[in-house]
Amino acid sequence: MKYCKKCVMPDTRPGIVFNDAGICSACQSFEKRKSIDWDARWNEFEQLCEKYRGMNGSDYDCAIAVSGGKDSHFQVHLMKNVMHMNPILFSVEDNFPMTEAGKHNLKNISEEFGCNIISMKPDIRTQKKLMRYMFETYGKPTWYIDRLIYTYPLIMASKFHTPLLVYGENVSYEYGGSDAKETYSAKEQINNGVASDISDHELTEHAGVTSRDLLFTKAPSSEVLNKLDPVYISYFLPWNSVLNYELAKKHGFHDLTHEWDRTHHVENFDQVDSRAYLVHSWMKYPKFGHQFATDYASRFVRYNMISREEAVELVKKHDHALDPLSVRDFCEFCGYTESEFWKIIDGLYNEDLFEKDLYGNWVLKHPVWEN
Repeated sequence: MKYCKKCVMPDTRPGIVFNDAGICSACQSFEKRKSIDWDARWNEFEQLCEKYRGMNGSDYDCAIAVSGGKDSHFQVHLMKNVMHMNPILFSVEDNFPMTEAGKHNLKNISEEFGCNIISMKPDIRTQKKLMRYMFETYGKPTWYIDRLIYTYPLIMASKFHTPLLVYGENVSYEYGGSDAKETYSAKEQINNGVASDISDHELTEHAGVTSRDLLFTKAPSSEVLNKLDPVYISYFLPWNSVLNYELAKKHGFHDLTHEWDRTHHVENFDQVDSRAYLVHSWMKYPKFGHQFATDYASRFVRYNMISREEAVELVKKHDHALDPLSVRDFCEFCGYTESEFWKIIDGLYNEDLFEKDLYGNWVLKHPVWEN
């Protein structure tokens, strides 16, 4: 493994590229912000909103895909309070036990900004079947939920005649990915690797579900998609997770302070809705040798909040340490014993990146603190 010389991101992140100086594409994208005419970008955004504002009379004129998190609070504030749009919010609930913060935040985003939320609560039986199959086969336990997060807002935006569908950051461009492209259009988001389509045949043949169970995992037709205008807010203004968090707190957002100190995170404000879901974000660790702790430590370096040396120490302490509460909630939902869970995890480790120590623990062959 090679690591970015500015942050702590390894070259094993899918789709990330390093330049000749050893700098990752995420840090390169962040550096390019200095040369962007943000006033011009903001003018583009104003013109885009003007195009759709009031298009349906007193009805909704845009849609926002939300989870209730810090970025959702920021996006709704931006569209409702700053741009004076009339948004409808679309959300997908994952059926896992929610944290107290998660319960509060989804309610708060509606009450604080005066917005209606239409939430999809997926079929629990189908979710459990697909979680088990995708976890055991691909190490992607929340594929079903993640797929719905991409497809459901598109489907609903079409039904509500709100072509302007608002997303937060372009993840591939901001943090490194195979489809990294500096664009305001989020039309290609449906094809990214997080929730890329799996054939009906495979799932009906091996996961015990029917084509009818998979109805909402299908994106709208090309004809319908071409009538939509999904956008990334991060194209129009310099996206910053920490500044979004600070603004969200002023509008009633709750983090996990005093509720849950997560062992595999370096912050307490991102993905705070449920514990079980976080198994998904940690699953990058056995497959690619890094996970959410590396992601955020790298962001903090780019934001000039910590040094690279401090980021290395955070990764060393947190990246490997999947939180026990996440494991318990995940196992209870899926019907695994914890020993069954860890046996599956054991079979997912990438032996090119890891080796076992004398105690049978998987350890990185080339950790960032030895580079």
